[in-house]
This record gives sequence, structure tokens and C-alpha cells, in this order.
Amino acid sequence: MNVMLQAERGDIRALLLTGSFGLEKESLRVTGEGRMAHTAHPFAGNAHIVRDFCENQTEINTPVFSSAHEAVEALGRYDGEIQRVLRGLPEREYLWPFSNPPYIRDEDDVPVARFAGEEAGKTAYREYLSDRYGRYKMAFSGIHVNYSFGERLLRASFEISGERDYEAYKNQLYVVLAERAAAYGWLLVALTASSPVLDSSFVEKGRTGGAYFEGLASVRCSELGYWNFFAPIFDYTDLPSYVSSIQQYVDDGLLRFPTELYYPIRLKPAGENSLAKLRAGGVNHIELRMFDLNPFAPHGVDERDVAFAELLLCYLASTPREAFPKRAQVQAVQNFKNAAHYDLKTVKIVSPGGEVSTVAQAAIDLLRKMRGFYREFGPETEAVLAFEESKFTDAYSRYAWRIRREYDDDFVARGLALAREKQEAAYV
Repeated sequence: MNVMLQAERGDIRALLLTGSFGLEKESLRVTGEGRMAHTAHPFAGNAHIVRDFCENQTEINTPVFSSAHEAVEALGRYDGEIQRVLRGLPEREYLWPFSNPPYIRDEDDVPVARFAGEEAGKTAYREYLSDRYGRYKMAFSGIHVNYSFGERLLRASFEISGERDYEAYKNQLYVVLAERAAAYGWLLVALTASSPVLDSSFVEKGRTGGAYFEGLASVRCSELGYWNFFAPIFDYTDLPSYVSSIQQYVDDGLLRFPTELYYPIRLKPAGENSLAKLRAGGVNHIELRMFDLNPFAPHGVDERDVAFAELLLCYLASTPREAFPKRAQVQAVQNFKNAAHYDLKTVKIVSPGGEVSTVAQAAIDLLRKMRGFYREFGPETEAVLAFEESKFTDAYSRYAWRIRREYDDDFVARGLALAREKQEAAYV
């Protein structure tokens, strides 16, 4: 089954940007001295404010909304709730505004989330990850953008496809989208990279207070960040094949659980995330896992970056599928890592077709194709695309560039001052 959105048709084009958004935001709780907080998670009972790897790593899971604006607004409401609770604790705490952690004494300073009773297995799994990958990597935080196409768009596209099974058609559309996003998702890394500076304690135990620069714009998306010990190869033939290709890594012992697959793109079912549910119930949405926390945005992510994710996904779903063999899939992993570098004019991208260019030039070329594709969509869409293109024509428009210049001198102390400002703003 070869599927794509027939965006040249007016009826499909009119429904193109009607998808839904959900956001996940991870942030570390820190003390007034810029140390990792070791207090218990203070938001028990709130289903939208949970823990990730660390006990002090709060994670906001927003409901689903029909626009990027509504999703970011909701993120702000939960963010404000967290800030007010932290301000009222006996020993006041703060939300660390960066993807890279503050001071770390040693691995024991990264507290594994503690679950009890029927959920005790969650702690055991985190201990396994700690042993396998090290706790320092688990202290990275970021934003995940979850996106699903509008139901009317999917139905309209199915009606003109000639296919007979709607669920199979929808699943195949998402599988092809996952393939396309694996090939071109590096662009989102380049656009949202916001973690060029580390405290020296991350790379040298016991040495705190220094700013460390690795030549990277996003440490967590680079070769130093969240990756497995192999480049995964997926079978994008159809959904059962895609699911089986992930399960095979578990069966072969390379992963203990499917959730251990650290890949920037995930297809997910509705509700509880499992391969069995994905296979049986089909795809509900695609998850983009590569956004750094943006300290310049009030709630950690710029609404325009979230809106751009929809533009990119709809564009990819509306353009012809390309061959994506094993060689190209391995290269795609490297493309993500290369896009996390600081100077994007010195590192290369290799397209699925084998064309080689710098990350900056490949990004400009892709963005200009998108501007042509969305030419008549109006000033708001054009403004988002122009905003993203400016990051490659004006270096200071890149978040990582600004962060290095404004926070390179005493990263943690300056970051803590920003954390205080954000908390006061939320409280007011």
C-alpha cells in the first residue's frame, strides 16, 4: 500500500493543518544552591504532573488540543502550578530551565524515581537503565511533541485512495510518516537545539562551577546523549512489520523493553504505550522526542516551533516516498547527531538519495521547498516558516548561539537566576 496525502487537491489542502497536539515537558527540581533536589515528588495524585527517570524530574503531560497555541497555553498552566508548589515548600525549590543539568556531585546525586507496591517495577527498570547508560545521561530533560492528523483529513484522504480498509490505510500513512520523519527529522534538532553549555561537573567529577563547551548545540541529541549502542533498522513495510522490527531487538537481547529504544521518532497507540497495543489497536499519533528546553520561552518551548512540527509532518506526508534502505537508516541516525552540532556549516547531512551538503544548506533548501508548498496558506504560516529559516541566516536567532553567549560565564549561577525569575513570574 503506497499512501500519501493528496495535498494538490483543494479539499485535502483545506483540511491539512487540522491536527491535534499534546506536549510532554521534563524539568529538574533544584535547590537554591543549584544542586539536584532530593526531596520526594510533591505532586502525587496529579495525573498531568508525574516523574520521569529521576525523582526530582517533573514531567508535564498535557491533554490533547487542536492547536499549538492551546497546547502551549496548557503547558503554561501546569508549569505555573508546579512553580507555586515549589515556592511554598519548606525548603524552596526551582525548576531548572535548561536541558543540561546543573551541578552534579556524582551518580548518587541523580535520584532514581521511587515507586512502591504494584509500580515497584518502574524503579527496578530505572535502576537497570542507570547501570546500562549511567545516571548522568538520565539527567537530561526535554520536550516531546505528540501529533495526530485530523480525523476529517484522514477520512477524506482515505475516500480518494481507492483502499478498502480505513484503519489499515491510516496505520500505513503513519508508518510512512515515521519513515519520512526519520529521514528529515534532523531539521527539528537543528531548529530547537538549546543546550550547548554544561557545568564542568558533568565531565569531571568534583569540579563544579565551570562552563564546558563540547562544540555541540544540543548535548542530549548528540552522540553524547540519548542513544542506544546500535543504530536501529526498522521495517516500514506496514504496521505489523514495523512493530515486529522493534520487538526483534528485545528478543535478541539488545533492549530489555521496547521503551528502551532511544529514537527521536515513535509511533504510539491511544492510552497505555505498548507494542501489543500498537499492533492491535493501531497508531494514534506520532511522537517527536528531540526538542530541547528553550530557556527564552516562558514555558520551555516556543509556540512557533510546535506549530512548525505540524507543518513539517504534513509536508512530509504530502510528498512522495523515497527509498530508505538500511544504509540510509544508519545515515539518518548520524544526521540527527550531526544536526546537534554548534557550527552547522561544518558538518554534513546525507539525504536518503545520497546527496551531501552542510546541515545549514540542507535546512535552508528544505525550508524553502516548504515555503513554496505552503505559499497560499496565509501570513501566520509564512511567519512561522520565516522564523525558522532565520535561524540559518542569522546566527543569533539560534537558541544555542544565544545561550552560549549569555550563559557561558558561570552557567549554573546564571541559570539559577533565570529559574528564580521564572518562578516569580509564574507566582505573580
